[in-house]
Amino acid sequence: MRHLSHWVRDLAVALCSVMILAASPVWADDAVSAGDAAAIHQAVAGQLAAFQRDDGDKAFGYATPKIHAMFGTPDNFMLMVRNGYAPVYRPRHVAFGAVDIQEGVPTQHVLLTGPDGVEVEALYFMEHEADGSWLINGCVLRPSFQA
Repeated sequence: MRHLSHWVRDLAVALCSVMILAASPVWADDAVSAGDAAAIHQAVAGQLAAFQRDDGDKAFGYATPKIHAMFGTPDNFMLMVRNGYAPVYRPRHVAFGAVDIQEGVPTQHVLLTGPDGVEVEALYFMEHEADGSWLINGCVLRPSFQA
């Protein structure tokens, strides 16, 4: 039987993903410009690099204000990532895919090989900020169907 803390953690991660998607503004266009796609790629790559260095402040800096409000501190955020997103926290391999629109939200697709050798696809839901920057508003992992 799983420890109660694992159930609570899994439930919290699932609820956060649902809340983030529900609160995300809908992207008016059905495509993302090349410049925006490059900025989105840079934000996701920057956060992945920060995780590799265990730089919680920098990693948390790539998250939206909504994520900041949910987790409060970089330490809480890093704990969630370490416990619930091992392929994101310590990928063996990273391959960036397309940026497209998923349910009205600009989304960066990333193929990750986790520390266990299992490939997953990460969907990074992005938010365009008033200052023109792109921040990460959530991430969902799903099985990879890559050959």
